[in-house]
Amino acid sequence: METIITPIGYIRSDFEEKFGIPRQSGRAPSLTARVVLYPKYANKEAFRGIESFSHLWLLFDFSATRSAGWSPTVRPPRLGGNKRVGVFASRSPFRPNHIGLSCVKLLSVERGEAGIELLVSGADLLDGTPVFDIKPYLPLADCIENATGGYSEQGEHHRLKVECSEALLSQIPKEKRAGLLECLAEDPRPAYKNEPERVYGMRFSGFEIKFCVKEEILTVIQIIPA
Repeated sequence: METIITPIGYIRSDFEEKFGIPRQSGRAPSLTARVVLYPKYANKEAFRGIESFSHLWLLFDFSATRSAGWSPTVRPPRLGGNKRVGVFASRSPFRPNHIGLSCVKLLSVERGEAGIELLVSGADLLDGTPVFDIKPYLPLADCIENATGGYSEQGEHHRLKVECSEALLSQIPKEKRAGLLECLAEDPRPAYKNEPERVYGMRFSGFEIKFCVKEEILTVIQIIPA
């Protein structure tokens, strides 16, 4: 018997395309996003007590990759994009049911046009992403001592040094600058790409961010309205 899951809302974020989105939630903690509930679920009673939790789990739809289907093996960026592992040993979006899971920090519960909206930070989600469910993060149950992280623990996670002039950065709204710099420091490039002369373009909050990477330094060379 087939089960149908209906979205309860969607995400409003600064990302209009996949490129540039942090590969895991929480990696760019200054990024903010909104969980906008559909009218049927935007009842304040459904969120009674949620303010007492600092973090939430969001179950969402990898809607942008649905047409690509799924694959039994995938190439995780953490392994350089060259080694394959089983899809169920990864967080790849190319899954049989395209369900994603992100942990975000709850900043505030606000009233939007349809009712309740949640302002969160640290989200790794594309703008317009359908949200299936919201659950509180429980430190007693969700934080497991001595847990192992498999291949994700291999090697060190290097953050790039980001160089961006004040003149360029000033074009970005002040409240979004820290989030942008955190995303760039995470190195948005595909894991297998290392072309110092190549200029990359990343769409963020209505702007096109042009940059290049040489060794461990990412240099922003242009910011223009997208």
